[in-house]
Amino acid sequence: MKDQRVVITGMGTLNPLGNDIASFWENIVNGKSGADHITKFDTTNFKTKIACELKEHDLTAHLTRIELKRTDPYVQYALYAASQALEDAGISMDEIDPFTAGVIWGTGQGGLTTIEEALEEFHEENKTPHFNPLFIPKMLGNMASGMIALKFGFMGVNYTNQAACASANAAMMDAAMFIKQGKAKFIVVGGSDAPITPATVGGFNALRALSTKNDSPATASKPFDELRDGFVLSEGAAALILEDYEHAKARGATIYAELVGTAITNDAYHMTAGHPKGVGAIRAMNDALKEADISAESINYLNPHATSTPVGDAAEGEAINKVWHAKGEKLKISATKSMTGHHLGAAGAIEAIICIQSILHNCIPPTINSNSIDSQTLANFQFIRGQAVTADVTYAMNNSFGFGGHNAVSIFKEKP
Repeated sequence: MKDQRVVITGMGTLNPLGNDIASFWENIVNGKSGADHITKFDTTNFKTKIACELKEHDLTAHLTRIELKRTDPYVQYALYAASQALEDAGISMDEIDPFTAGVIWGTGQGGLTTIEEALEEFHEENKTPHFNPLFIPKMLGNMASGMIALKFGFMGVNYTNQAACASANAAMMDAAMFIKQGKAKFIVVGGSDAPITPATVGGFNALRALSTKNDSPATASKPFDELRDGFVLSEGAAALILEDYEHAKARGATIYAELVGTAITNDAYHMTAGHPKGVGAIRAMNDALKEADISAESINYLNPHATSTPVGDAAEGEAINKVWHAKGEKLKISATKSMTGHHLGAAGAIEAIICIQSILHNCIPPTINSNSIDSQTLANFQFIRGQAVTADVTYAMNNSFGFGGHNAVSIFKEKP
């Protein structure tokens, strides 16, 4: 049986730079930072006091009072983004077999907010075990995919992909395989995390992974810059509707792009650090190119993982040079975590949307804050800094790497 083609017919997001696709894209193109000082908890005793928090969002626009009461913030963000994406796709469940509709979601941490709050109450009450009956379902890592299915009546494939910061990108690969094999007509994919909590900030500080440039939040994330000192945490979600091409065409759907290449590898090197030579990343990029049946030179835009950590950015830069054989004069690269911060499990979906928007608008957003690039890291490429540029974008590549050695890559092509 011939593999089905996979297209994107809907997108939605809730993140610090926009509560919908249009506002998000406008802020990204204009080089706006979502970073500021943390307001969610008292950071007096923390080394890092900055993050990218959601701004002026109204969850009731897509969630009921009961959904808000019964779910962790990471699930709430997921429901918001998925609702938006499904509305964008114009899918009517009255016309679709529910067993052909699925959800594959990504998260790095799941319901950590619920866990922290419950443990604080536990200790405040002198260790009396009066846990909320909703504690377990609220904290489960699979609850975002389950609640999306419950809200919309999807009865097909449903699970959570947990591959740290590669989770959402890995979810796209899984969804594409189900659709190509004819096991689903459309699948909601994406990721969400709500990591701006004391435990997460404290934990990443202990790993020396977060930026401590607290005096200037907007300029703290500096991918590939010689002065980078760590990433800036971000919260939110992004969702995409992956659909069988023939199914989308038959129902007259708007098609934004085609997912033509995916790959996942593992470094098998270290618990938290990627391979210093980017061995797994190189293989993942090459495997995705092979599935797309194109050469590296065909990629017009690369959105790298580029979190602004000293070790991670250096390894990815070396991997990119190896894949393009240091001859990527035409390849344009922009590291958008300089604006969005790092969404952890949602990062791959956030950046997939940026890749698709770059194809739709023939526009590549800038990297901000990165002013002193190591002359050897990206010397052979067009590293877009400061301002967005107009460019023909037929193919865009999206890289996501995560703790545990996970490397996930996806390639998008202009609509068929």
